[in-house]
Amino acid sequence: MAARQQFTDSDTADEAVRATCDDASTCKRFATSKGYWRDPYIQYFIRSVGERKAPEINRGYYARVQGVNHLLDAFIRRAECNCQVINLGAGLDTTFWRLKDENLLPRKFFEVDFPTVVARKIHHIKTKPPLSRAIIETHSTDSLLLDAHSLDSDRFCIIGVDLRDISNLDEKLKKFQLNPELPTLLLSECVLVYMTPSHSSNLLHWAAETFHTAMFINYEQVNMSDRFGQVMIENLQRRHCTLAGVEACQSLESQRERFLKNGWEHADALDMMTVYSMLPADDVARMERLEFLDEKELLEQLLQHYSICWASRDKLSLGNSHSDYRSTHQDCGSSKHSRGLGITGAVDLSRIYNSVMELNQFARDKT
Repeated sequence: MAARQQFTDSDTADEAVRATCDDASTCKRFATSKGYWRDPYIQYFIRSVGERKAPEINRGYYARVQGVNHLLDAFIRRAECNCQVINLGAGLDTTFWRLKDENLLPRKFFEVDFPTVVARKIHHIKTKPPLSRAIIETHSTDSLLLDAHSLDSDRFCIIGVDLRDISNLDEKLKKFQLNPELPTLLLSECVLVYMTPSHSSNLLHWAAETFHTAMFINYEQVNMSDRFGQVMIENLQRRHCTLAGVEACQSLESQRERFLKNGWEHADALDMMTVYSMLPADDVARMERLEFLDEKELLEQLLQHYSICWASRDKLSLGNSHSDYRSTHQDCGSSKHSRGLGITGAVDLSRIYNSVMELNQFARDKT
């Protein structure tokens, strides 16, 4: 008789975190179907557009995608593509394919996630020609390293690793030709908040020690000590999804401080309401015409409870500490010298409670 498998609270929590992959992917799929931004590849990971999402959610994802992409693209331009990107907790993310289309591919693009999530993504890549084609076109030999939990090519690598296991993470990345000497951008979106403070600190410290010229972009919750934040926490807890790292999400200062305490030379943070106000006005106006927004106060509350924090180390003097939302639009083939970016920088509670089921879809993007 087979032994009955025992599931611990930790197993349940991990499964709940993995489930947020589908939440975020579905939200992005719906928003792109409405024209909020262009992503021709997400349809190959999420077939159905799904149920309608509230305009506040769609605008929130728009701000998130545009805000993160701005900093990511600026880093790659400053390095003239002679860099590498590590997407931590990437899930079903499509950034690699976007960067290829825009002639902004770094030297190598790494993705890391739970092995079960990686296996699912590899299946999509293997069975969807528009996904596999981009990898093949950027690969120089006739064969790829491919197994159930990893795929490695010249320019793209996806690895199944638990981010709490730093030694395994380091070993796997170096096995697949991670180069600590290259300028490196690390990206996490609603990932650290699901890790205990000690685990996330270990990850940030490892990154600071490993890469001397690097930037870390972290998107996640902020201002979580007020009533609105508590509603978000309670909603996720009902789904057995614990924000184990919420301690660092109390303020913009606590978000910055976690990086400075773990070896990063510079850190800054903005809430997403501020980021939203700094995005290109013409495109924001286009986006806002897509759907009528009944309650602007609710959108503001949502955006005030998410942030982008970016930290840097800059041995090669790329100007990583001067990143912000004044954009350049060159690809890596357009100029030998990419221009650096300078830094400058109450809704009714009943409405909030009616919207808490939407709030969980602002949780960790593993896409």
